[in-house]
Amino acid sequence: MDTKAWIIVAAALALLMLAAAGVLLVRVLKARKLLADAGVPLHNKALVWAAVLYTVSPVDLLPDPVYLDDIGFLLLALRSLHAAARAAGVGGRPERLAETESDLVR
Repeated sequence: MDTKAWIIVAAALALLMLAAAGVLLVRVLKARKLLADAGVPLHNKALVWAAVLYTVSPVDLLPDPVYLDDIGFLLLALRSLHAAARAAGVGGRPERLAETESDLVR
């Protein structure tokens, strides 16, 4: 492949990583309510902030042009936070919470 093709491939990969980082940033911002809620355990909240700090820190497991480790840590932290919120009955959709409460009453 010539130089122009490599530049196009590199630009496409950079745009793909930027899009994935943007989606995760939106999810982190939406998770603010869960971070402020008292029903979610502190260690799950701390895990999210640790993942955010790892993402912006210059120390990485993989070199900085490869953001897969940063994205992976953020995704793991967000999944952990949402699982803890579901277990605590916080932050779910109202119809889901109503179904869960009706199941508990039975």
